[in-house]
Amino acid sequence: MLADIDPILLARIQFAFTVSFHILFPTLTIGLAWFLVTVEALWLRTHNPVYKSLYLFWAKLFALAFGMGVVSGLVLSYQFGTNFSRFSDATGPVLGPLLSVEVLTAFFVEAGFIGVMLFGWRKVGNRLHFLATILVSIGTINSAFWVLAANSWMHTPAGVEWIDGRAVVQDWWAVIFNPSMPYRVTHMVLASFLTGAFVVAAVSAWHLVRRHHEAVARKGLSLGLLLAAIVAPTQLLVGDQHGLNTLEHQPMKVAAMEGLWETERGAPLLLFALPDQDAQENHAEIGVPNVASLILTHDWTGEVRGLNEVDRADQPPVATVFFSFRIMVAIGLWMIALSALGVWLRWRGQLFSTPWLHWACILSGPSGFVATIAGWMVAEVGRQPYTVYGILRTTESASPVASGAVATSLVSFIVVYSGLLVAFLWYAARVVRAGPPAPDADDTPDVTPSRTPRAAVGADGVGKPAE
Repeated sequence: MLADIDPILLARIQFAFTVSFHILFPTLTIGLAWFLVTVEALWLRTHNPVYKSLYLFWAKLFALAFGMGVVSGLVLSYQFGTNFSRFSDATGPVLGPLLSVEVLTAFFVEAGFIGVMLFGWRKVGNRLHFLATILVSIGTINSAFWVLAANSWMHTPAGVEWIDGRAVVQDWWAVIFNPSMPYRVTHMVLASFLTGAFVVAAVSAWHLVRRHHEAVARKGLSLGLLLAAIVAPTQLLVGDQHGLNTLEHQPMKVAAMEGLWETERGAPLLLFALPDQDAQENHAEIGVPNVASLILTHDWTGEVRGLNEVDRADQPPVATVFFSFRIMVAIGLWMIALSALGVWLRWRGQLFSTPWLHWACILSGPSGFVATIAGWMVAEVGRQPYTVYGILRTTESASPVASGAVATSLVSFIVVYSGLLVAFLWYAARVVRAGPPAPDADDTPDVTPSRTPRAAVGADGVGKPAE
């Protein structure tokens, strides 16, 4: 029974579940927000009504995802206090201000201008509406910045002095711009762009397969694959630099990612293996000699540290990190290939007449979410057994809560969040099935209350419809 499981493990599972659920929605909103900026800018420049129709359609899905992100994100801060109170006490002087700044400078901006973005097009004019869209998009990036600055500090703590078991800030600049922060923020933002691009491409391809809303769907598919073709190779380069930074500051995480038990030069890139942490070895290895060293050190015979350099108690769960990393990389390579193929077909004039590509895009719609969660598991599970890497262990961070209490709240979260996810998917499916408004129709957002035209009174006193 759940009540018989270690309460610390249950607390970790609960936080992993809630944060994995939550991260789906900010990832989508960041990507969609900047897609909306792109589409509205194209509409302002060309006045092509297809772009505005595309904007109005995706703004509805953005609003749904934004609302889900707000609801699912509220509980995360409370879990610090309920399940990890010792961690909160030790790191509160650092994380408390960072997360408060996120709310004050990011969430309030998003919440303030999203109303103008969704409801204000008739009231504020085109340029001011575009400004609102930009500010909401900046808010999404700003929110990601502060949350990831806090998370990055947990991986590469800097700028503090530990006094009586508590982090006392000495240099806020060093805290915020800690060694891993630039790489984490960039990596996550690009992942969000890719997620949004592939969701747009998938929905657009689905409309093309059904032969509905074809003019808007063609623009959506073309733009989605073009954005992905730009961002996906960039993500590969950023990921390489992120890996070098992780190798420097968290070498055991990299060792787990690569499944390396012994320190060696010319380390092989393992395409597949079955890590056995009890035996401290791999089974069924399939590897390419020297390639891991080349990727990680940019040297064919570079040295890569192995997991056996530390005690088993200090090693992360290897199998989870190893396979999650390969899932993330495989999806990233698929995204590069599919988006490049889409751009090539667009150049040849065959993008909209290639059904198998449309189905490939439809099936790839969830790929960004899967890659994001896999990457998050690599980062967070790879940090174990620490909450603050190298300083504060997870066993020292948890609250003295009974297993039964944590199990009850975990089951409650699973039930409630499952209902929320079903509701979100149901409403999102309704929006997708309805499709965008026709480009030549009234392009006012559907969320704006409709009004019956007033009767105008002419000079002769006879009522006639207002124009």
